[in-house]
Amino acid sequence: MMNLDLTGKTAVVCGATQGIGFATATQLAKQGASVILIARSEERLVNAISQLEHPERHSYAVADFSHPQSVKDAIQQVTAEHTVNILVNNTGGPNPGKAIEADIEEFRQAFNAHLICNQILAQAVVDGMKKSGYGRIVNVISTSVKQPLPNLGVSNTIRGAVASWSKTLASELGAFGITVNNVLPGATSTGRLEQIMNNKAAKTGHTAEEVKHEMENEVPLKRLAKPEEIANAISFLCSPAAAYINGINLPVDGGRTLSL
Repeated sequence: MMNLDLTGKTAVVCGATQGIGFATATQLAKQGASVILIARSEERLVNAISQLEHPERHSYAVADFSHPQSVKDAIQQVTAEHTVNILVNNTGGPNPGKAIEADIEEFRQAFNAHLICNQILAQAVVDGMKKSGYGRIVNVISTSVKQPLPNLGVSNTIRGAVASWSKTLASELGAFGITVNNVLPGATSTGRLEQIMNNKAAKTGHTAEEVKHEMENEVPLKRLAKPEEIANAISFLCSPAAAYINGINLPVDGGRTLSL
């Protein structure tokens, strides 16, 4: 039988109060993990925990990913009290727009919120993973690392950097029983996608519903993903069953990405 049991494991899930992050926290809790949720809003964190199975088993830390020091303070608080076995790096992407039109500060902010914060988190938890003999790092990025997406210039750039960082870590940490993988969501029904659709609608003069229909038609399955479908892939990579999967970019996009 496939071993998906995470009983006795502690997972840190970032961006855990909504969308893919919350769906991932929910699924990991179902598999038996104790989940530490990280996000900006304490009120939303408390509410999210109340919705998980066995809420008494879970906790949270408040951090703002636009300020790396905030993330560093939060994860130091976590690791002082817990050995973290699973880290799910997940945070909202940069604003839409063309790369050539982006301000330098937009790139700097995106680099901090994604690569720098991911590095801070990974460095903080890796010693505990080594000592426990069990480690899973999963980065939620984008299919743009395989095929850049129109009008997401800053995001395409930063996601590619995170993918390369992750592949490098996979080689460095594999000997310690730690796997590092990327999940690449396609168009998923989240607040982030709604923002992208509204932005595109405003620029093209189409309605948001028309933009949504266009996106759905780009997918062979002819629909958007549900956050739970992305979470299923993430939680599988966090499980004992995925012990020999390391250093991959896994598109979960209904077949939209055309590259191999």
